[in-house]
Amino acid sequence: MPAAVHTATFRVRHYECDAYGHLNNANYARYMQEAAFDASAAVGYGKDRYESMGFLWLAHETDIEFLMPVRYGDTVEVRTWVGDFRRVRSRRYYEFRLAGQPDLVASASTDWVYIEAATERPAIVPPDMIAAFAPGGLTEEQPARPRFPAPPAPPPDVYSTRRRVEWRDIDTAKHVNNAVYLNYIEDAALQVSAHYGWPQTRCDAAGFAVMAREHHIEYKHPAMLDDDLQLTTWAAPHSRTTAHRYTAIQRSRDGVIVAQARTLWVWFDLKSSRPMRIQPELLADFAPNMIEPPTT
Repeated sequence: MPAAVHTATFRVRHYECDAYGHLNNANYARYMQEAAFDASAAVGYGKDRYESMGFLWLAHETDIEFLMPVRYGDTVEVRTWVGDFRRVRSRRYYEFRLAGQPDLVASASTDWVYIEAATERPAIVPPDMIAAFAPGGLTEEQPARPRFPAPPAPPPDVYSTRRRVEWRDIDTAKHVNNAVYLNYIEDAALQVSAHYGWPQTRCDAAGFAVMAREHHIEYKHPAMLDDDLQLTTWAAPHSRTTAHRYTAIQRSRDGVIVAQARTLWVWFDLKSSRPMRIQPELLADFAPNMIEPPTT
């Protein structure tokens, strides 16, 4: 474990929760960003220093696994550290716990790319920065980075929706903030569910909720203010209680994919809060938008 381990603490606010009273998926990513910024500042690389240097870090890939729900009023501790440096990239890890509790409620990693602000091109991470983040050296050998898993070919009846990038979606880098993409993906999942006859009201009446267990997202190109984006999505059964949903986000004007994601969704019984089998009726209704899971 490297020496520069940082813990950031957040109190969950009411507006950060979803309709089930849980911390919304995108806000885990926001906590991760804040923890990363605080950790960087703690070793001498705060926002002002990056600006004076003319460099910044941009997220390239994020993987979040949600293990237990976090609710309004909870105090969340996010422990974070740098796992490696790879020329122009660095992988940062995160562990989420409720204050004073030993069990993980979520775990995550983000692959960050070091960028020259003026050109938005990757730059080599300087040795003095590496030494600041890991003064004792990185003592754990990290595995080679696998490529983002290629999504399976979509079925003929993929679902598409469009949205315009709004001012509230933009961060100080003048791009859509990486956490906002999780909101886009969640909205698309709700829309496709309604399209195939299962709006939220019907799910509630049937006594189940569909919640994310894992988000894995790759950010490929920046999306800017007023960009028109097309979200294309399709699903594959994963087990009796889960399904993967794939989402590609493209700029409408040129078809460039700005982000792609694979989300593992879990069906929960609203009364018991335990995973439940996906109803055959729902699987039948979603069949046109589903592919068979891979055999390997």
